Amino acid sequence: MKPAVLRIGRACALLAILAFVFFGLRVPQAIGDLKTKHETIRRLQKENADLEKELKEKEDRVRKLRDSRSEQELEIRRQLRYQREGETSIILPEQKPAK
Repeated sequence: MKPAVLRIGRACALLAILAFVFFGLRVPQAIGDLKTKHETIRRLQKENADLEKELKEKEDRVRKLRDSRSEQELEIRRQLRYQREGETSIILPEQKPAK
């Protein structure tokens, strides 16, 4: 009976050692992977917040254009370079950067 108990004990010890080696080698890699995933999550959360802010700004701009006739007129004048009767526009040439 004693040899059977010893054999079971040795098998359990061997399994425990193998499990320790297996998980001991995998844990540092898993920690590195976890750190990389956290960095990715933080980067994506920041990108998401930036996109939400940009979306809100664009929604506000659309709301202003929809509700305000003066905003519409200013935007039309800016994009199409329209001017009112009697106005004079001066268009200056683009300046080249000084060296």
